[in-house]
Amino acid sequence: MTVLSVNLNKVALLRNQRDLPYPSVTGFAEIAIAAGAGGITVHPRPDERHIRTQDVDDLADLLSRPNYADIEFNIEGYPEERFLTLCERVRPDQVTLVPDAPDQRTSDHGWDFAADGAMLREVIARLAATGSRVALFVDPDPTVIAGAAASGTDRVEIYTEPYATAHAAGAAGPLLTDMAALATAAQAAHIGVNAGHDLSLDNIADLIGTVPAVLEVSIGHALTADALKMGFAAAVTAYRAALDGA
Repeated sequence: MTVLSVNLNKVALLRNQRDLPYPSVTGFAEIAIAAGAGGITVHPRPDERHIRTQDVDDLADLLSRPNYADIEFNIEGYPEERFLTLCERVRPDQVTLVPDAPDQRTSDHGWDFAADGAMLREVIARLAATGSRVALFVDPDPTVIAGAAASGTDRVEIYTEPYATAHAAGAAGPLLTDMAALATAAQAAHIGVNAGHDLSLDNIADLIGTVPAVLEVSIGHALTADALKMGFAAAVTAYRAALDGA
């Protein structure tokens, strides 16, 4: 079964618009888990415009409780020293490395293994020493798996915004074929496959129904937008049902 990891960045962004303690990031983590989420994702950025370091610590404390032993904690970010030190201290279940500039609005491309492979090998070895699983953000291109395998990563996360855009235009077939080939190549290399970015109730079933053995999807923006209409718990439940139906 594909794990639904709920990204709480937008909850934190809303809170940060006012000098108030709500909406609570940990509170919404508990709502998401109660509604069927199997994981919680955050992407702390250097300017703390949404998730703050304190949120990471609070979530780590929450998810360390025995009743949440099966819930995965996934921290995304660019592997600069501050981020790596945070991950070494918190030791999340998974660290997803993304090639973002510090001021980047959102992730918009996968790793260039020719340029960054040596750096990623060192970082992955460093994180592996803490016990965290490592995933690398990759473009929906099956040829990237060779570079990913050479890095020593445990998983890749397919960057799915191009798929979401193509799906909305009724032209997702070629990207689904490429992502399926990527997943097959990853499995052959003993690399797990995650997916994320602009996945929604409109496009998630086709992806899960076509791309083999997707272990985890990370969804935040669309789920939060849907939650404004249907309620947060109901939105999580709807995404869980979409994954199960696929």
